Amino acid sequence: MLVFPLSVFASALAIALPVFAADSWPDYRGPHQNGHADASGLTLKWSETKNVRWKTEIPHLGLSSPIVMENRVWLTTATEDGHDFYALCIDATTGEILANERLFHSDDPQSMGNGAADNSYATPSAVAEPGRVYVHYGHFGTACLDAATRKVLWKREDLKCYHYRGASSSPVLFENLLILTFDGADLQYVVGLDKTTGKTVWKTDRSAVWNDEHIDKPMVREGDWRKAHGTPLIVAIEGQPVMCSVGAKAAYGYDPRTGQELWRVDHAAYSAAARPVYQDGRFIVVTGFSQGAEMIAIKAGGSGVITDTHVEWRIEKSFPKYSSPIVVDDLVYFAMDDSFVVCVEADTGKEVWRGRLTGKFRACPIYADGKLFFFSLEGETTILEPGREFKVLATNRLADNAPLDDPRRGPGFMASPAVVGKGMFLRTRHHLYRVEGE
Repeated sequence: MLVFPLSVFASALAIALPVFAADSWPDYRGPHQNGHADASGLTLKWSETKNVRWKTEIPHLGLSSPIVMENRVWLTTATEDGHDFYALCIDATTGEILANERLFHSDDPQSMGNGAADNSYATPSAVAEPGRVYVHYGHFGTACLDAATRKVLWKREDLKCYHYRGASSSPVLFENLLILTFDGADLQYVVGLDKTTGKTVWKTDRSAVWNDEHIDKPMVREGDWRKAHGTPLIVAIEGQPVMCSVGAKAAYGYDPRTGQELWRVDHAAYSAAARPVYQDGRFIVVTGFSQGAEMIAIKAGGSGVITDTHVEWRIEKSFPKYSSPIVVDDLVYFAMDDSFVVCVEADTGKEVWRGRLTGKFRACPIYADGKLFFFSLEGETTILEPGREFKVLATNRLADNAPLDDPRRGPGFMASPAVVGKGMFLRTRHHLYRVEGE
């Protein structure tokens, strides 16, 4: 681990977890980084012709989720061939595109191979704070923009890895840091940048013990086995910040101020995508893909390798591989990849119920106005009542005038929604909608 001196961190005595106004959605999982929205009065019914305040066609391609700050919606996009990378700014009231700035160019973009159906060259979501927005395209570059003028304040193009199937991990803001995750096939590390200057404050390599050296196929050994796609979660525990981050072969706890590894839980999977959630002293994480993949609850605390001492429960079959779970009170809800939503107890992992929905799921659910919203690849939103019984309140669909039999080109939700006031900002493959009742 490399640690660069920065006096503000040495003297900090209290956590400065960000507090945002109710009219902001600064992170792809909202102001609390957990999918909970501070909203009321959301409509339960919409379609292409009902309760759509505006619909804006989005140029190029991207799977990043919308974020909202100071009445502006920010998205990232890229050309489908991966040569050019853009930041898109949209007026939240009217849907007008205010700026479409090209920030980076690549003469030789990395191939995503057969991962292109589930990814794009602009999948990491932006993150924002008053006056500034931060956009990230993995290996291809990271930039900080002035939110009002769209002027580039700083750029980094030297943080590299071989993404193999594309970059997905979104940036995270914490105190004076912008924290990035690089879990590539060749290099695996997390890095904290000074958000004002873009300079590196700390950089920490993953410490997982690889066990793929015996594989004699380079594309397997140097491909998925060491990759991950997840975004870290930072919470305050007993007055101190802890960042939970899931990589290939291990989940980690870090001190986000210094990058110091606090603990590690070893596992058998790779390509973790779901963001951790936190409930009552435990992190709930999904370890990814492979025969040994699972959902686990990790008791907060401990040091070193805590695999045998701090894993409270495991779910080995029914868990989400793409969509992040969401916690409401003492229950965890998550959408499976194929047509089911499952509810389990946060304390035990015991299944409470499972219900069949329509479609497949990649987008993360939200909890807003006392209800749960799940968004499918087929463009359907199912609204559930939280609790110990499976109860559907409403189902809505946005057609988007695209074929249903091709999710990569079709209408569905791979991006997660943003919620501000009574409005929901929903990104499909080709459009951004503002859904809001009268």
